[in-house]
Amino acid sequence: MTRDPGDLLHPSRRQFLATSASLAGGLVIACFVPFGARRLFAQEGAPPAAPAVDPNAFVRIGSDDTITILLKHAEMGQGVWTSLPMVVAEELDCDWTRVRVETAPNAQVYANNAFGIQGTGGSTSTHESFDQMRQAGAMARAMLVEAAAKRWKVDAATCRTENGFVISGAHKASYGELADAAARLKPPQKVVVKDPSKWTLIGKPTRRLDSLAKVTGKAGFGIDVQRPGLLVGVIARCPVFGGTLKRFDATSAKAIPGVVDVVQVPSGIAILANHFWAAKKGREALDVEWNAGAGASLSTPAMRADYRKRADKPGAIAKQAGSVDAVLEAAGTRIEAVYEVPFLAHAPMEPLNCTVEIGKDGCEIWTGTQFQGVDQGVVAGILGIKPEQVKIHTQFLGGGFGRRANPQSDFIAEAVHVAKAANKPVKIVWTREDDIHGGYYRPMWLSRFVAALGADGMPSAWTHTVVGQSIAAGTPFAAGMIKDGVDVTSVEGAADSPYLAAIAAHRVDLHTPESPIPVLWWRSVGHSHTAFVVESFVDELAHAAKVDPLAYRRKLLPADSRNLRALELAAREFGWGKPLAKGHAAGLAAHESFGSHVAQVAELSVEDGRIRVHRVVCAIDCGPVVNPMTIEAQMQSAIAFGLSAALHSELTFKDGKVEQSNFHDYRVLRLDEMPKVEVHIVKSTEKMGGVGEPGLPPIAPAVANALFALTGKRLRNLPLKLA
Repeated sequence: MTRDPGDLLHPSRRQFLATSASLAGGLVIACFVPFGARRLFAQEGAPPAAPAVDPNAFVRIGSDDTITILLKHAEMGQGVWTSLPMVVAEELDCDWTRVRVETAPNAQVYANNAFGIQGTGGSTSTHESFDQMRQAGAMARAMLVEAAAKRWKVDAATCRTENGFVISGAHKASYGELADAAARLKPPQKVVVKDPSKWTLIGKPTRRLDSLAKVTGKAGFGIDVQRPGLLVGVIARCPVFGGTLKRFDATSAKAIPGVVDVVQVPSGIAILANHFWAAKKGREALDVEWNAGAGASLSTPAMRADYRKRADKPGAIAKQAGSVDAVLEAAGTRIEAVYEVPFLAHAPMEPLNCTVEIGKDGCEIWTGTQFQGVDQGVVAGILGIKPEQVKIHTQFLGGGFGRRANPQSDFIAEAVHVAKAANKPVKIVWTREDDIHGGYYRPMWLSRFVAALGADGMPSAWTHTVVGQSIAAGTPFAAGMIKDGVDVTSVEGAADSPYLAAIAAHRVDLHTPESPIPVLWWRSVGHSHTAFVVESFVDELAHAAKVDPLAYRRKLLPADSRNLRALELAAREFGWGKPLAKGHAAGLAAHESFGSHVAQVAELSVEDGRIRVHRVVCAIDCGPVVNPMTIEAQMQSAIAFGLSAALHSELTFKDGKVEQSNFHDYRVLRLDEMPKVEVHIVKSTEKMGGVGEPGLPPIAPAVANALFALTGKRLRNLPLKLA
């Protein structure tokens, strides 16, 4: 490392700018605008200063007319590599073809204001950075205009900007020509951003900036990283969670051609080789024994039985109102149901990997991560160095879905332990089997409902008991996410269901069993199970009341509900109520998550005993739209991901071990199973919400409800199985 990485946390302006890339002249704009706080701007050549708040996003304008955006969020397919630069370009009035993007270095100055650390997740990226990016673009534009006005000796009010040029009368200069002069100006204290009515780029369908590199194979993912003298390693881990190493003999592993070293680390035994295949074969040859420990008794049937027993009694109260038990006891009609969903792996297409080099000045890491702010501290703790001595080069992520946002930084910490033990640069690669067996799963859940129906068929009482492991427990996030024994992520989508407002007597409670099985947020987190059970149960109530499921929801939801607006749009575009092809049926569901409201209608049939989803019509209200193409792609992606869980995916345990191993038995949706997906965006001026996760929750209940409409059989367990 050629510079002091300690400069990252408290840099001077010049030092801060140097962390991005060298630039031969030009204007650099940095801004910090969290929660409407004060804005700070930096310019090349300014004397060192100690800002009250470090800047956490900036724009660089080169003398060659390039516009470089430093992106603090990881790009893992969700499209922020394009959407956030669009926001800057809109305010800057630049030439979109000259926009370039770089991943920002790891530092607290790039913190995600939703987390307080640098990280990507929770569908926060665009709405969290939207105002920051607008301010950055507007600031750059204002300084370029001022530089042009001074050069031409005209009033700045006579200047306008267009496609990367400042123009005043017969005068015209490109941003690149003005960049050096603009950099010498004192930044304005206040800038005015465009009125949305003036937007020409935001809200328009725009092709992604990262697509070309990805389809041509030029994009750099973590698994592609190569370094001088690099060894590639795989880890032999105990197949039972909580187990420990009993003994190992590396003789046979070292005899495999290409194997260089075998080292013990906290998570197991690392086999290091000149290439991946040798490391894999070395692991297969390793003579190793494990102490399985108490986890060897784990089995899915036993856990299910335990969950059902717990659900017979109320747990910690998450939400309640009215005299629930009294209304239920006096009810003429009671509807009861128990739903179950399994453990799930994240299974990103790019398996986990991490490259580590430890030097005399600190540690450098190349990986695809969602949690740089956490990873930096974990690595520093392992090596006994300062967090600012850990430099993370964030690569493109070949999928994350939450797995690469681990509060334990497990796959990164493991690679650092190996590099430390081997005293060499290493790249640790997980196989697909490692990924399926490696833990940090979406928890298994059980939900028990009891509802009372009045004479009008509408619910007069509702209880929902949730059973499942806490994701936040044992992590630094527990203090903010667990209150009175309730992990908010366990009951989100249930305790805050919009249906509860129409039910005077209701209760949502939670049991949180402990287990050695490590769990983690999975795409849409708690909503991944609560939407399925709540929307399925509402459908049960509608059929019990002999009311059309759409009409029933209309009665339960307020007339001005965003959920209802999305539902009405999806139903209208689908043609709800119109005859379908013979052997086809439709079901619908709507759910709010991450600030957005999504409704879906699924059409399916049963072919040769298999559920075949033909068409999904999706409507989303996410507030103001930056790039409609991103929203469409994310809805399609979420529906495919959600259909995998609805139709195929599950992890089961026997004798403490995961029974599945790869995509042949941990099934995901195949290409020929993908339905036609139509996406419709609700025109909305509401607060901007997320897009990466909200499309997933409604698909499983929409399919389950359609299946009931077709067969008359109510399937309450995922994945949906006809036999």
